[in-house]
Amino acid sequence: MCGIAGFFYKNGESNIPLGSRLSAMASVLGSRGLDGTGMALYGELPDGHLALRIHLESNRFNEKAESDLAISEITSRLEKLVSINDIQYTGNILRIELKEVEDNNDIEFMSKVTSVIEQSGTELFSIGNSMEIIKDIGPAVELEDYKVADFLGSHGLTHTRLATESRVDICYSHPFWARPFPDIAVVHNGQLTNHNKLRRSLQRRGYEFSTTNDSEVIAVFIADQLLNGLSLEESLTESIEQLDGTFTYLISTSDGIGFAKDRFSTKPLIVAENKSFVAMASEEVALHSMISDDTDLYEPTARAVQTWLR
Repeated sequence: MCGIAGFFYKNGESNIPLGSRLSAMASVLGSRGLDGTGMALYGELPDGHLALRIHLESNRFNEKAESDLAISEITSRLEKLVSINDIQYTGNILRIELKEVEDNNDIEFMSKVTSVIEQSGTELFSIGNSMEIIKDIGPAVELEDYKVADFLGSHGLTHTRLATESRVDICYSHPFWARPFPDIAVVHNGQLTNHNKLRRSLQRRGYEFSTTNDSEVIAVFIADQLLNGLSLEESLTESIEQLDGTFTYLISTSDGIGFAKDRFSTKPLIVAENKSFVAMASEEVALHSMISDDTDLYEPTARAVQTWLR
């Protein structure tokens, strides 16, 4: 019974911060799960820059000196690959901004960066020229330290988690990054019955996973479809045929946002759309604060797929 939500400014950023929109929806959707809350936020970095969000495990680095040592190890390894522009450390999440990256879509380079970072026992939450994933255990209020409500951007996802088939752990909270692809994330409400089979198939092709969560499989599956030349809408349509189980999921890329529902429409989703934005959430109450007379409100049917691109 997790809560999912997404928001997309049709004309780019607005005077109302993207993070404020997502925070408001996440707070309401906390009634659907308080085991974890997360966001995938899309802004703009200069060309050739990448933002990394890295989880430093609190049970391994519980003293400042240990955290500083871990950060030093990570940055020294990264500097052998690429230049570092900025470093920030808040809570358990380290943000490193890289610069002078020749190709922001070089999957081989992203894999090298991931490997270098996770040699220290840390986990890379996201890589992106526009996307940054921030998540933590507990309700939406736990993200306030990261100042997500002030984040200016064009679109994003949020998720409130009720743990069912996997443990309560920050690494199992949503959104899930489609490693090693930059700027792709998924939030999901439901359960997949064939995720192990799909994961093994993707692993045989060289993909790696950080968890056993079924939702992470969706993220990598869609990224692989995009790599093979399908559009986002075509990839979502294909997923309805390939994914077994119950699901409504939202996906975001640097270009936009979309959703897909299973063939039985077992998991809810309400969409609010006007000329300025699209918002969607598991419950209509999460959308009430942004609905006006010019807003269309509708509930997608079974097998529905829809995308909005910049």
